[in-house]
Amino acid sequence: MIEFLTPVSKSVLAHREVLPAGVLGKQIEVYAEQGTLPSLSQVKFAILGVKENRNDINFLGGEPTFDAFRKAFYALYPGNWNHKIIDIGDIEMGETVKDTYFAMRTVIEALLRKKVIPLILGGSQDLVYAQYRAYDDGGTMVNLVNVDCNFDLGDAEKPISNISYVGKIIVDKPYNLFNYSVLGYQSYFNPPGEIALMEKLYFDAYRLGEVTADITLVEPIMRNTNIVALDVAAIKSAELSYKNNASPNGFDGREICAIARYAGISNKVSSFGVYELTDYKNAESAAMLIAQIFWYFIEGVNFRVADEDFSKNELFTTYKVPVDDEVLVFKKSNKTGRWWIELPFISNVNNKLKSRTLLPCTYGEYLGATNQEIPERWLKARRKNEV
Repeated sequence: MIEFLTPVSKSVLAHREVLPAGVLGKQIEVYAEQGTLPSLSQVKFAILGVKENRNDINFLGGEPTFDAFRKAFYALYPGNWNHKIIDIGDIEMGETVKDTYFAMRTVIEALLRKKVIPLILGGSQDLVYAQYRAYDDGGTMVNLVNVDCNFDLGDAEKPISNISYVGKIIVDKPYNLFNYSVLGYQSYFNPPGEIALMEKLYFDAYRLGEVTADITLVEPIMRNTNIVALDVAAIKSAELSYKNNASPNGFDGREICAIARYAGISNKVSSFGVYELTDYKNAESAAMLIAQIFWYFIEGVNFRVADEDFSKNELFTTYKVPVDDEVLVFKKSNKTGRWWIELPFISNVNNKLKSRTLLPCTYGEYLGATNQEIPERWLKARRKNEV
């Protein structure tokens, strides 16, 4: 994969030299010289920049740079972490956008094979398509969470763009997408037809107000996902800079960092990308917020707890709740207190599931079931498996 990568800029390397001892910049191994990539041995995280934005619908030339982010991130102190981080530099624009996609997919695929989590700094968000395609050879269906004010479904018949790439993910072979969730969408940015399509496809959509009212609902969503993509447009402009983000509404700094930490805590998330980045050299607070988003994701990964060995009944407390004609089965981890609801296998329908499966849920959904309310996520998952 080294043939697709360019080293970290000399400006960042020079900045790294003057940082105080103990900061991340002094601990991270960096791709500093062409042809000498740091070893991936014992590495958990790899920072990767992808300088591609030609499919941005507002593209006017130029390319994103990530120097401001790297300077901000390198200046942070680590938490009580056990995992090694490296910075493998950037993927430059290819001759065509498809060339960039190929390079990005190849590099991420290589990192995933080594059990390394890519921390992606991306230009236009259509790059999520390449991030997703890196899972093609994994042999399993994947779940994608998009933290965004838009659904980005678009028309799959039209050329891909940064607001129209999810349609391509859905219709292009091989079909690997099991579920797509959007956190923080804002209705006035989305055509009614796309809102209806999300419902029709049984995808999960959570409005900005719903998430900010109870940020903890993010946890079970992240617990069941593999790929996380974050569009900086989901963050309110006052938290970044008015130059780089036009929307006054969105997540604030603490909320977006909490979401990143929930993504990290998930045992399944294996790649994390932040997109729609530009040159933040004149917006230091924006670069610092992006750096802190990555910091909180890494913090979450370092505090992962394995609590999903459902073959050992003694590790869980099981609750059976009769609701109408159903008996809903909930399981609570005795170690972490996290909840799941069982999705039954129905043999007489065309079921995508081969056996019973457990769907992450909340304690609130268990309480709702005791009041005869069937959880919406259970209904959606069941209908999706029957189509």
